[in-house]
Amino acid sequence: MKKKITILGIESSCDETAVSIIEENNNKTKILSNIVSSQVDVHKEFGGVVPELAARSHIEKIDLIAKKAIKDSNIKIEDIDAVAATAGPGLIVCLSVGLNFGKTIACSLNKPFIAVNHLEGHALSPKLNSKINYPYLLLLISGGHTQFLNVKGLGSYKRLGTTIDDALGEAFDKTAKLIGIEFPGGPKIEEYAKLGDKNKFNLPKPIINKGGCNFSFAGLKTAVLKISKKIKTKKEKYDLAASFQKTVEEILLKKTKIAFNEFKKNNLSKKNIFVIAGGVASNKQIRKKLEKFSLEEKFEPIFPPLNLCSDNAAMIAMVGLEKFKKKHFNNLDYPAKPRWALDEKAIFLKGAGVKL
Repeated sequence: MKKKITILGIESSCDETAVSIIEENNNKTKILSNIVSSQVDVHKEFGGVVPELAARSHIEKIDLIAKKAIKDSNIKIEDIDAVAATAGPGLIVCLSVGLNFGKTIACSLNKPFIAVNHLEGHALSPKLNSKINYPYLLLLISGGHTQFLNVKGLGSYKRLGTTIDDALGEAFDKTAKLIGIEFPGGPKIEEYAKLGDKNKFNLPKPIINKGGCNFSFAGLKTAVLKISKKIKTKKEKYDLAASFQKTVEEILLKKTKIAFNEFKKNNLSKKNIFVIAGGVASNKQIRKKLEKFSLEEKFEPIFPPLNLCSDNAAMIAMVGLEKFKKKHFNNLDYPAKPRWALDEKAIFLKGAGVKL
C-alpha cells in the first residue's frame, strides 16, 4: 500500500452540494479542501427542502464546487487515487446528481469508484481529527436519523436502538417552525432556549421508561404544536424552546445510559468509546451534557468538529479512504439507494402498531 493516499469525496444526498479532498500520509489524515454549498435561500420560502429544486441546484453548482475543491487542495485532479460519492440514503433525485458526477470523474481518470453510505460518513467523521479504534458506540442524531449503533468495524454495524417515528433533527426543525423561526430553524432553538425558562412547560418524554434505547419524538412534537397555538408573546416562545431543549436532553441522557449498558455487554475491550455524530451533534448544550455524562459513566466521548457535524464531503472521502485501503471498490453501475440502513439485518421499527 502506498504511503500517500488522496481521495475525492462527493455529497449530494439532500440540500448541500459538497466536494472534498482528503489525504492520508504515514497514517495521518489531512483535509486538503472541504467545500459545502448550502441551499437555504432556495428552500426558505417553502419552509423545507423541495427535492426537485434541490436536485436542480446540485446540477447547477456541482461542477463549480468540484473545481474550487481541487483548486483549494493544491493538487492536480490526476493525483487522486479514487473517487467516493454518496449513494444513499437520501433523496434519489439529489443522490443521482453527485453519484453520476463521481462516476464520470472516476471513469474519465480510470480511477476506482467507491459508493458510500451517507450514515457511514457520519459514523466515521470523527476519524478525520481523532484516532479511534473499533469497536465504539455511536449515537447518530440528524435530521433524518436517530440511532444507537455498535460500530464493530468498517461496514460492520449492530443497531442497538432507533427512533420508531421521527428523527430528532426533524423534531428540532418542526419545533422551530411552530414558534416562528424561519427555515432552517432547528439550530436556532438552542439560541432561543438560552433566553427562556426551561421549567415553564412540562413536555412529554415518549417511551422514556420502555423500549430499551429506542426513541420516539412524535408525541413531543404534538405537545409542542398544541402549546404553540396558545402562546402569544416572544417570552413564551423562548420558554417553549427552553422546555423543548431540556426535554430532549433528558431523553438523550436516559436512553444513552441504557445504550451504555447494552454496549458493555458485548464489548470485550477495556476502553469504552462513545461517538456522537450528525447535525444535532452541533448543539453545544447537548454536547456538553453528553460529554459530562459519558465521563461519569467511564466512556470516552468523541465528537466531530462543529463544521463536520452537518452534511459534508470530507466524511464521505473518509469512508472512501478506509474502503480504498481494503480495496472495496464498486462498479460504475452501482445504483442510488434512497433507503440504505447501516445494519441491514435490523428489524424495521416504524409506524403504528410497533411492538417494543
